[in-house]
Amino acid sequence: MRIISITNQKGGCGKTTTALNLAAALAINNRRVLLIDLDPQAHATLGLNIKSDLTIYNVLSKLTNKKAKLEDIIQNLGENFDIAPSGIILSILEQELAGEIGRESRLWETLNNFRSNYDYILIDCPPNLGILTINALRSCNEIIIPVEASRFSLEGMDQLIDIMNLVRDRLNHNVDFKVLVVNFDSRLRHSFKMLERIKSNFKEKLFGNIIHVNVKLKEAQNQGEHIFNFDKYCRGAKDYFSLSREIIIQEKAAVQRAAPVQAVTLEKKMNEILKEELPRMREVVFSICHSVAKEVYLVGDFNNWKISDAGRMQHNNGKWEKRLKLFNGRYHYRFVVDGTWTEDPLNPDKEVNPYGSVDSLIEVSVK
Repeated sequence: MRIISITNQKGGCGKTTTALNLAAALAINNRRVLLIDLDPQAHATLGLNIKSDLTIYNVLSKLTNKKAKLEDIIQNLGENFDIAPSGIILSILEQELAGEIGRESRLWETLNNFRSNYDYILIDCPPNLGILTINALRSCNEIIIPVEASRFSLEGMDQLIDIMNLVRDRLNHNVDFKVLVVNFDSRLRHSFKMLERIKSNFKEKLFGNIIHVNVKLKEAQNQGEHIFNFDKYCRGAKDYFSLSREIIIQEKAAVQRAAPVQAVTLEKKMNEILKEELPRMREVVFSICHSVAKEVYLVGDFNNWKISDAGRMQHNNGKWEKRLKLFNGRYHYRFVVDGTWTEDPLNPDKEVNPYGSVDSLIEVSVK
């Protein structure tokens, strides 16, 4: 089970939007997900139209008259998707815990005693670095930090990293973090400048996928729905689905870290297989003409639709090109031109995907 906290002390950065829509996307991918709303503002709870007398406060507090177990407060939102709701009363928990020994581990103790078969637990943290956030960091294995491509997006990041180091040093608990670019407006040149700055600062700590500005995401929360129930064909749904696939791919890396000896053996075996199969691969050239584009990526079945440096296309006199070696098979693919997804205009072989947009198709045949 992977436990992931979603946190940033800067408000309005898309933290809750990411928490509830990523949880929904993982559930669509047949992962059983529990979303814990640890924010006293309860935006995730309200954003999914949940009302409950019992909340996470009744689980964590020792002074409440209505003590509950975590399994008592969980509500189902659909197939594979549950939530542990929050409420404004959670704001007094920090005062209750102020003088207690082990106050940083209250949530960790709860989850440690929680018997479930969830694949993922996502924790939506409050927009500050108080005791609730520290509880979330102590409880999780990984952290997602949503960051806007804006002037003030990196403010407070050093403080958050200091808190993570404090949890590591004092509680002997190390967590890994990755930065997620959200609210990205591909119409603004400034957005691309900030994106390059974020890439420079975080490099390998950055998700390959980014979340673009999409009004449907706000409309969905106003209607008490996640984006896949509200409009599964919109840009926001596609972005969060792609992010969920990137996170799912990391499951293999988590297994390798847990069993390094097996990982070495597996890597050796895969290298042997690759050496045998390599001669049966064929080089395919993908290209698109776009004279004013600043950045073009190739995504498709062959790279799990991930936007990454490995899929960046090379520019030469208005033509963007990428060479790949592929096995026999039929592949769906698209180009991402300055953040806009588009099919191949020169390829007549196309197919409508589940989101209502069009993928280009290519058949690879190796003799």
